[in-house]
Amino acid sequence: MKIKFIIAFFAITWLTLVVRVFFLAVESNTYYERLSYSNTIKNEQIAPVRGEIVDRNNRPIAINKLGFKIQLRPHLRLKSNIENFNEEIDNLVRLIPVLKKDNLIKNYIKKDSYYNHDFIDIVHFISYEDIMPVYSILSLRENINIVPAPKRYYPYGEIGAHAIGYVSRANKKDIQNDELLELIGYTGKSGLEKYYNTYLQGKPGQRYVKVNANNQEIEELSYESADEDRKLTLNIDIELQKYISSLFDKKAGAVIVMGVDGAILSASSYPEYSLNTFVSGISYEMWDKLSNSLDKPFTNKLVNGLYPPGSTIKMGLALIYITTELDKSWTVDCRASMPLGKRVFRCWKKRGHRQTGLIKAIRESCDDYFYKGSLQVGIKKMSDGLMRYGLGKKTGVDLPNEFIGIVPSREWKRNKYNKPWFIGETVNTSIGQGDFLTTPMQIAQFTALMATSKLPTPHFAKYIGDEEYKPETTDVLTADELDKLPLIQKSMYEVCNHPRGTATHYLSSKVTIAGKTGTAQVIGIMQDIEDRVLEHEMEYYTRSHAWFTSYGPYKDPKYVVLAMVEHGGHGGSAAGEIVSKIYNKLLELKYIKE
Repeated sequence: MKIKFIIAFFAITWLTLVVRVFFLAVESNTYYERLSYSNTIKNEQIAPVRGEIVDRNNRPIAINKLGFKIQLRPHLRLKSNIENFNEEIDNLVRLIPVLKKDNLIKNYIKKDSYYNHDFIDIVHFISYEDIMPVYSILSLRENINIVPAPKRYYPYGEIGAHAIGYVSRANKKDIQNDELLELIGYTGKSGLEKYYNTYLQGKPGQRYVKVNANNQEIEELSYESADEDRKLTLNIDIELQKYISSLFDKKAGAVIVMGVDGAILSASSYPEYSLNTFVSGISYEMWDKLSNSLDKPFTNKLVNGLYPPGSTIKMGLALIYITTELDKSWTVDCRASMPLGKRVFRCWKKRGHRQTGLIKAIRESCDDYFYKGSLQVGIKKMSDGLMRYGLGKKTGVDLPNEFIGIVPSREWKRNKYNKPWFIGETVNTSIGQGDFLTTPMQIAQFTALMATSKLPTPHFAKYIGDEEYKPETTDVLTADELDKLPLIQKSMYEVCNHPRGTATHYLSSKVTIAGKTGTAQVIGIMQDIEDRVLEHEMEYYTRSHAWFTSYGPYKDPKYVVLAMVEHGGHGGSAAGEIVSKIYNKLLELKYIKE
């Protein structure tokens, strides 16, 4: 028995040794071969150069400014090398006075470790002008490496800031979502720069080199260039955008000039801010000033500004009215107020509009027509129709984080607040007040629908590389709505051309246009107040927002022009002159034929 045990013990021992020898000699060969390869062959990724953004006339909007980054050899802070480290830092500060010693040391410490054998970025960007006088001196130093590093630059500064967006240093969260950003260092943070970031930043190249035990390069084995310089061409006319910014002056709000097919010639949110401030990092003082401003310059009001639409949605509601419950010849006797329960709903005109039909109701913006019509039609048909017309949902514009707004309904209120719907809320909705909220981009899209019967997708991009970007328009109107749309269009024409139109006396456009004014209240008006305070007599931030949305030429619609002036009061008086000058500029630039 003992002999069998001894034999079994020796057999197991020898078998274990044979298996181990086999593993070391054969199986692990691949692992050590790969380890040896990685010690001798180094793979370097080549950062792609970010693509430029240009306007429709090939004028540069976002370009790359020539510059360099300065790198320092790793492990210089070891005891044996600390004198070299201090010497290199002191030399850099002496030769390039714009550099701060503390920042150089901080950037180096952040990346220096025993496991890092690559040169460390201690200056992320220095201009061509600053580096050239000392380039030859620094390039001779073994511990310093100078690498080309373009920096994003916006030639027009603050013009179109919210639409264009900006590029800034990538943070940890950005890098977690896209590992390429660790190589590139910068990413689109807002606007078109963010929406088209993946396309614009391109793809890295690869370079394989043979190195020795000291990580010194011996030979280049292969080189694959980066996929870079991807161009984005916009529908924007930057000169038109610049002109419109001069018209808006110090007002807050938004302006959109859009083709009826959705191509955006100009779109601005005001107040604007300088994009170049954000590329390298904004100061705390500037950040506090902008973030605490009551005019909210950081908010992209084109797609993130939510406002009551006021009377700008009346033409859509009128179309719903006359294609559901009401006849196109239906009229009301407007006496300036309509009692409902314990409330009184007043028309904006103190003495009322008296006998009022569809065209007059839109032309003179009679609230009473829409109050009484809403009671006949009901909130379900109103909200369903408005949602079908593009409100309460994303327009699909190529900007990030677009808001959807609110088209109030029974279902919405039940889901949001778990409360019942009241008939007074239906009446409020009929004049674009209450919980009703829209973005300027939605109203521009909605206006294009009223002009052409088709719902376009607003878009800034004209060409992505060499490929034309042209999203399709959508048919959303019923046959009955198509048949009666000309009545709505005639009403919008009279808003801008009839002696009693709400916009007529504020326009000086050389182009015949159609449109709709809107005055959206910021604060409620007490029930017992019959004589309202005039808008210009109110405190600025309590004044109503002023809307004016339009399309032209009337007989052959080409463009939608929308202006929304925050706390501007009446839509026609606050925005009419701005819109008129924009149409005249479109005429001058030959976008519209005389």
